[in-house]
Amino acid sequence: MSKWYIGQGKDGDVVLSTRVRLARNVTDYPFVEKLDDERRMQLNEKIRDVILPLDTKFSFIEMKSLTDTQKISMVERHLISPEYTTAPNGRALILSDDEDVSIMLNEEDHIRLQVMEAGFALEEAYEKADRIDNELSSKLNIAFDERLGYLTQCVTNLGTGMRASLMLHLPALTKQGVISRLASTVSKLGLTIRGAYGEGTSHTGDIYQLSNQITLGISEKEALTNLASIAKQIIQQERNARKELTQNDDFVDSIWRAFGLLKFARKMSCAEFMQLISLVRVGVSQNILDVDVEKINELTVSLQPATINARHKENFTAAKRDAVRAKEIREALGG
Repeated sequence: MSKWYIGQGKDGDVVLSTRVRLARNVTDYPFVEKLDDERRMQLNEKIRDVILPLDTKFSFIEMKSLTDTQKISMVERHLISPEYTTAPNGRALILSDDEDVSIMLNEEDHIRLQVMEAGFALEEAYEKADRIDNELSSKLNIAFDERLGYLTQCVTNLGTGMRASLMLHLPALTKQGVISRLASTVSKLGLTIRGAYGEGTSHTGDIYQLSNQITLGISEKEALTNLASIAKQIIQQERNARKELTQNDDFVDSIWRAFGLLKFARKMSCAEFMQLISLVRVGVSQNILDVDVEKINELTVSLQPATINARHKENFTAAKRDAVRAKEIREALGG
């Protein structure tokens, strides 16, 4: 089955993907840090028995059954958090075949339900997450307080328990040096801009997460509306900046040089690949290059370090992996 992240969604020139994540806990059990492995597994089975009958596309995966490479590859594909790769005992993942739904069990909360969609699709992602959440609420005693909302282990998630985010490709705004100012502005509006893999991570390939910070005293719909409104302004700013940049011959030359390196290089590190593919994305969005965006999307995910090793079922050295990456880029781009 084709994975969701290969496609190009609405406003896909800037918005790579949408994520809606809900944190939930079951009242019959203490918070995760107070649970032993036996009770964690007991809870996993209860949640599994609610979710798996909903759709044949769901699989139940015990984290201890995966290799370190497989787990890190899941982080690279944004299916699990980096923290979830540690201490796998008593943890399990419910994952859909096309990887648009992933449910981490016993991460920071009992349930971390995540829905991903290509492009700008906040309403679609929320509706899908809400349907699954309603099933969980109808079968399990979900911790909820009339005054505080959903109860979570970390107080920053109290209320809706929802974090909605958009993965944005912002190469032009990055080049203009305005990201820090933009981050400061959106923080005053209840949002945050972070690196591609969350707090404390870098903006590899000029990719950023824009997400809501406020979960208490606001409804899910209000949070989504606020996020969408600010995102639309940033999208327009990025498009305007790209038009301005591509009036510069030197910048256009850098796009063609990036494309040439990708097509013909014999070795390619992940950092260099992400830098070059960022320029190629700009070239495609401005009709400078004719490259299939779905091919770019697939390469961006499949050529991450652990994902290469997991696909080939090998533990490549960095040098060998760089050669494999370059070969697969050449094959994809016809070099």
